[in-house]
Amino acid sequence: MTEITPELVRHLAGLARIEVTEAEVAQFASQLALIVDSVATVKAVASQDIVATSHPIPMANVFREDVVTASLTQEQALSGAADSDSGRFKVSAILDED
Repeated sequence: MTEITPELVRHLAGLARIEVTEAEVAQFASQLALIVDSVATVKAVASQDIVATSHPIPMANVFREDVVTASLTQEQALSGAADSDSGRFKVSAILDED
């Protein structure tokens, strides 16, 4: 079993600038140890004959035909707007800008 100490967890949390409680330190230490041990187990049984893969099944892009269809006119799109100006939706400002 890999030894992931509370000091190591605190050090890693400091590097990541993450504030952790003592309860979290203990929890993360056991979780990180389990992860490191699991990776070591997989590495130990991995064979040189097996090619590394990023996906278990082949992947392919799915494309569709780009067909132009009827869409809303500008007037129809703006018909349900609470407010509009110069053919555009008008909304309240959310930032303090001059």
